[in-house]
Amino acid sequence: PGAVGSAEQPGCRGPSDRLGRLVGIEVYVASPLGFTASGRLYWRDVVEPSLRAAGVDPLDPWDAESAGWFAAAESLGEPARTGRLAEVNELVGARNAELLDRCDGVLAVLDGVDVDSGTAAEIGYATARGRPVVGLRTDLRPGGDNSATPVNLQVAYFIRASGGSICTDVGEAVRVVCELAGRRRA
Repeated sequence: PGAVGSAEQPGCRGPSDRLGRLVGIEVYVASPLGFTASGRLYWRDVVEPSLRAAGVDPLDPWDAESAGWFAAAESLGEPARTGRLAEVNELVGARNAELLDRCDGVLAVLDGVDVDSGTAAEIGYATARGRPVVGLRTDLRPGGDNSATPVNLQVAYFIRASGGSICTDVGEAVRVVCELAGRRRA
């Protein structure tokens, strides 16, 4: 077998190129990683490379384009700034919904004392749209409503209802989302 998340692993099936990499499989990454420098580093150094190594195209809601929209709006004086930020909020929300509609699966980062509200909303939306969702929780702190769930029970329910699961290792999460997204695409 190949390395964790590699296209040779069982379940990582879908259309492949001549090198055996999945072609056209897109995974949306729902997360609060763009809010902090440490989160951006984790995205850049761990999550994104793990998905790409599996041959998956990550769809990043925190891309440079949306960061530029916010920066440009923040540079304006009031009242233009607030008005432009409201427009950018709508643009980003609509763009993220389009990415979720287009994706083959979702990898949701569930770290934190409570799951990020935007991530929770994306999980619910993706599940309602028939996309499989895999949760990644590496946080050691308890975050569930009781000892039977690692996160909010409704978030955990929607992940399971989508066909996904909650993983504690990024390699395992990538393998599972790759398998589910490949099945959806096949």
